[in-house]
Amino acid sequence: MSIFTSVFATAILLLLPAGSYSAQLPQSDIDLLEFPLNLEYLEAEFFLFGSLGYGLDKVAPNLTMGGPAPIGGKKANLDAFANDVVLQFAWQEVGHLKAIKKTVKGFPRPLLDLSAGTFAKVMDNAFGKPLNPPFDPYANSINYLIASYLIPYVGLTGYVGANPRLQDATSKRLVAGLLGVESGQDAVIRALLYEKANETVKPYGVTVAEFTNKMSQLRNVLGRTGIKDEGLVVPELQGAEGKIAGNVLAGDENSVAFDRNPEEILSIVYGSGDEHVPGGFYPKGADGRIARSHLHTA
Repeated sequence: MSIFTSVFATAILLLLPAGSYSAQLPQSDIDLLEFPLNLEYLEAEFFLFGSLGYGLDKVAPNLTMGGPAPIGGKKANLDAFANDVVLQFAWQEVGHLKAIKKTVKGFPRPLLDLSAGTFAKVMDNAFGKPLNPPFDPYANSINYLIASYLIPYVGLTGYVGANPRLQDATSKRLVAGLLGVESGQDAVIRALLYEKANETVKPYGVTVAEFTNKMSQLRNVLGRTGIKDEGLVVPELQGAEGKIAGNVLAGDENSVAFDRNPEEILSIVYGSGDEHVPGGFYPKGADGRIARSHLHTA
């Protein structure tokens, strides 16, 4: 290809409307870029509601593409510092939705269940018994941070898993950029919780570290592919280089991020352990070709 042809092609791409570049991408790339919209919608709505008390329908209604309003989202009882951090996360997620939809067409926001009851069910499953009172992510800052532990990490493992399957350089650049910020969000959440790792979460008599360990164990069970998730405190031999129990960042034996495929992610966020059986945060299932293909075979 001549330099002139290359420059001309680049100029044409820059003039295309949002999402038009997807016509130049392999279908497999389009599918892998659209799939994480499910998680980006979830994160955007949870963080917006938690910090502001309202979501995309007010701050960026065009991004919803007419999808149904979330169930149960509300303003969390956050201290000023936590609210500031969560609000930053919220606007970052709005940016992520825009970035993906500049590259692929995307799909309308799926129905999301952000109610306290949905989070309570996750915690009950993690502990293997009903918590009393039911866990409420919106009750206070520590509860909200614990609930937040559930979300960005799943997304970042999905981006790690998607990257080697992508073919186009534009797709790879987008996923690398999204992964960088998702990883940062997860690191902030884990660091804030790690500072309080030995504190007891009232009124449950269970430490913050134990909450994270239980949630990570549940995700490993639901994902059905072994250990790809670790809490804030692990057996020393499982920590970095087998030398430390503190685990502020999760990683494999070489401290490299774990990966997950779409089927594992759906099994986790549905709470069913089965990518064919929707539920949890997605009462009617996730959207996009990958997610729908599993719903059609349910």
